[in-house]
Amino acid sequence: MSGIKKLAGQTMWYGVSTMAGRLINYLLTPYLTYQFTTAQYGEMSMVYAVIPFMNVLFSYGMETAYFRFTKDHPRQEVNNTAATSLLLTTLVLTGILILLAGPLATLLQLPEHPEYLWLAAGIIATDALCIVPFAQLRQEGRPIRFAFIKIGGILTNIFFVIFFLSMWPAWLSSHPEHFSAGWYDAKAAVMYVLLANLIQNSIVLFLLRKQWKGFQFKLDKVLWWKMFSYGWPLIFAGLAGMVNETFDRIMLGWWAPVNGTEAAQTEVGIYSACYKLSILITLGRQAFSLGAEPFFFRLAEKEDAPKQYARVMKFFVITLCVMYLMVMLFLDYWKYFIQKPEMWIGLKVVPLLLLANIFLGVYYNLSVWYKLADKTSAGAWITFAGALITLVINYWGIPLYSYMACAWATLACYGSMMIISYYWGQKVYPIPYQVMRLLGYVLLVVLIGQSFEWLISGMELSNLMRLVVSTTLIILFLGVVILAEKEELKKIPLMKQWF
Repeated sequence: MSGIKKLAGQTMWYGVSTMAGRLINYLLTPYLTYQFTTAQYGEMSMVYAVIPFMNVLFSYGMETAYFRFTKDHPRQEVNNTAATSLLLTTLVLTGILILLAGPLATLLQLPEHPEYLWLAAGIIATDALCIVPFAQLRQEGRPIRFAFIKIGGILTNIFFVIFFLSMWPAWLSSHPEHFSAGWYDAKAAVMYVLLANLIQNSIVLFLLRKQWKGFQFKLDKVLWWKMFSYGWPLIFAGLAGMVNETFDRIMLGWWAPVNGTEAAQTEVGIYSACYKLSILITLGRQAFSLGAEPFFFRLAEKEDAPKQYARVMKFFVITLCVMYLMVMLFLDYWKYFIQKPEMWIGLKVVPLLLLANIFLGVYYNLSVWYKLADKTSAGAWITFAGALITLVINYWGIPLYSYMACAWATLACYGSMMIISYYWGQKVYPIPYQVMRLLGYVLLVVLIGQSFEWLISGMELSNLMRLVVSTTLIILFLGVVILAEKEELKKIPLMKQWF
């Protein structure tokens, strides 16, 4: 249990930083949905749908390769090789991206705003330069400094977003003769959000300066080739993963069954805003992956590693199930994070996206088999299969069902990836997962969520009664878990006295 306790401790801190940071950033959702028109929100979402694709290309699996090769190579040698490689490729790729800004803006139906892509290039470049310093902090088990820098960057971003969209224009309204009045363009709201993001990344890079101490511009060609050979399949896995995660916004902008670019951007805005309500499960998954990846590699040499991985999976799924209920049963309150009621028409995608994110979380947990077996190409093939499902369903469904097709495609994609990874992984690196029990937990929370929806749609319940019923259902689920996992919980020191 010591390994799990250590993972729990580190994941808690990574979780605090990720969840606190994302929740703080999440507060921008009501602000931006209030400040922007639905079409502008869709316009911003289109740009942010492209950035993750570029992040995959700029990083080319070097972060995962870093954790893999610090196991059997001197850490400073790995640091120098990874950082030098990323510096060189970032310079080249940033130049190419700036040169292609015009055509990319046209592809995104934003031909009048190539500056969006210039700023995006800066954001992506600074993201790439932060990869090795953040990986160092994770490898060294320094989640508090990791959390400080992450949250500090997000607070910086929020300040500058509010400064550009509210504080500066409010000040100019009372000082119209000031020279800076000529610099401000009230119609360029999306540009200011991107500029705030670039300032955030620049400050984060500055805060990571200590991690660059001792860095030498030095590329060990043999080590680099090993790292690149290990990591390059993750490029395809990552690109396919971004097709699954964000490309549906771009396709929705192309093929939504509406007339005109602005109407299509409105559909993108509705879907993107409602997608935000599945963020709780996304946060849990991301927090887990930050702590789990270094832990999985360290644990791999131990005899009971498969049993430990199975135990981690079980408690991870239980946590995601609780998060599912926290969103589904309190959706009438979560929806107020979207300040434009006309966007609430898209809330019907939330149950599908929550379940899809549970599947994705399980898939990330399952991925330990191909990372430990040095078969990262398997991850690429699995994710490619998911991307194909996403593209086919969206190509056929978006012209008929708009963003509902995107939600169903996301669910089908992640569900398929989870199933393929499980069966393939059990042949290569068998892990004794309690499949039926985990499936039972997921089916139970889906049944609870849907039963609650049917109940409140057929009855006139007061807000107090809704809160009582929602809370009771969550307690009911936790009671089922406690009864089912009683023997397991006895092994946890903090729980022993209760059992």
